Amino acid sequence: MIYDISQEVFSSRVWPGDPAPVREVLGDIRKGDMVNLTAFSMCAHNGTHVDAPSHFLANGKTVDQLDPAAFLGFCYVTHHEGDVTAEDARRILGYAAEADAAERILIAGKATVTIEAARVFADAKIKLIGNESQTVGPEDAPAAVHYLLLDAEVVLLEGLNLSRVPSGKYFLSAAPLNLGGCEGAPCRAMLMDL
Repeated sequence: MIYDISQEVFSSRVWPGDPAPVREVLGDIRKGDMVNLTAFSMCAHNGTHVDAPSHFLANGKTVDQLDPAAFLGFCYVTHHEGDVTAEDARRILGYAAEADAAERILIAGKATVTIEAARVFADAKIKLIGNESQTVGPEDAPAAVHYLLLDAEVVLLEGLNLSRVPSGKYFLSAAPLNLGGCEGAPCRAMLMDL
């Protein structure tokens, strides 16, 4: 089974203060145009998106400099509500290791990665962590968690839709758009049940 775990772009969640996606119809066959044609504008962090280290780090890698291997490979999906503590992070990594999928962790539910959990994930040298919120860290103070994870070159995959996905091992495909020099990019994230 394949799960599309991305938000639809034009109705996607938007971080407070970021511009929302806007669609402009440039051509419409029903109105006599030869083709249907759409232009759009959006923030690189609308909907389902990737944060590269340069989002918070002045000399961090940009999206086009990231190793594509971070976005393709086995991952472990877990469900959690509330703060993810260091103990929770170690437990999640244990389950992921048992499933041979500990390089990429996706957390379903209304979960917040605490700074203590971020240290556990960074020390484990995972490649990617993803969640359903528009930010991995606390919504009222996301910077510390971002600094820690991005400095450890853990890629952040935010704004997922994991509500229909049971916990377990999957193959993840979540490559961001190749936006040269950008600190983030939207992506179409999918899971394949093996």
